[in-house]
Amino acid sequence: MGNGSDELIDLIIKAFCEPQKDEILVMNPSFVMYSFYAKINDNKVNALELDENFQIDKEDFLQKIQNENLKVLFLCSPNNPTGNELVDLEFFIENFSGIVVLDEAYIEFSSRKSAISWLEKYPNLIVLQTLSKAYGMAGLRIGIGAASTEIATLMNTIKGPYNVNSLSQKIALRQLNDEKVFKENLEQILAEREFLKVQLNQLNFVKKIYTTEANFFLIKVENPIEIYEFLLAQNILTSLRHPQIENALRINVGSKEENQKLIETLKNYQ
Repeated sequence: MGNGSDELIDLIIKAFCEPQKDEILVMNPSFVMYSFYAKINDNKVNALELDENFQIDKEDFLQKIQNENLKVLFLCSPNNPTGNELVDLEFFIENFSGIVVLDEAYIEFSSRKSAISWLEKYPNLIVLQTLSKAYGMAGLRIGIGAASTEIATLMNTIKGPYNVNSLSQKIALRQLNDEKVFKENLEQILAEREFLKVQLNQLNFVKKIYTTEANFFLIKVENPIEIYEFLLAQNILTSLRHPQIENALRINVGSKEENQKLIETLKNYQ
C-alpha cells in the first residue's frame, strides 16, 4: 500500500532508476505524475506519442526501447485523460526488458479484467490500483501495488514507515467488505455514463466523444476554453485538456443530479 498511487510511482522510480543516468518511458498524453516524479528524482523522461486513436505505435515502441538506459515503462489503461483501453497490452510487457508499471486506476469501470492475474507470467510487471476512483475514497489516500514477492519486498524495504495511517486502513477495509454498496454505486456510475453519452451527442458544439472505459469522457468541442469558463461560472468544474489535446475537455461522470445540471447548463450555452 502507498499514500496514494503517487507514492508508489515515486517509490518505483527510486527503486529501479539511478538518478542522472536511468530513464523512464511514458505515453503522451497520459497521467502527468509519472513524468513529475521522474524529474523530481533526476531521471530523463522519454515519450511514446499516441496516435489519433490514443494507441501506442508498436514500431515507435520497438525503436525507443533500444535505449539501454530505459528502466521503467509506465502504461495507463484505461488511460487518463483519454479514457480508452490500450490494445495488445501483453505485447508491450513481453517486449520491455525493464520494469513495466500498468496503472489500473480506472479498471473497475472497464470491460477488461485486471492484469493482476498476469503477475506469475510476467515477473517484471507491477499493477497499480487505487481506492480513489470507483470506491470513492480519494480522501483516504490509499494506492495499491501488486507485484512479485521480490518486487513487493523491495518496495516495502524502501518506503517510509507509517505512510498509510491506521484510520484510513480501517475505513478502507470496512468499505471493501461492503460489496453490495460498491456494486450498486458502480452500476449507477455506468448507467450515468451511458446517459451522459446520449445527452452529449445531442449538443451541436460537441464534435466528437472519444471512446471511454473510465468514469469520464474526453470530448472535442469548438471553443474549449470558453465552454470551460462558462461551466466554471456555474460551479461546474471540468478539466481543460487544450492545447495538449486539441479542442478537448474532460468531463467526469457525476451523480444523477450533477449530470442533469451539467446537461441543462450546456444546453443554455447553445
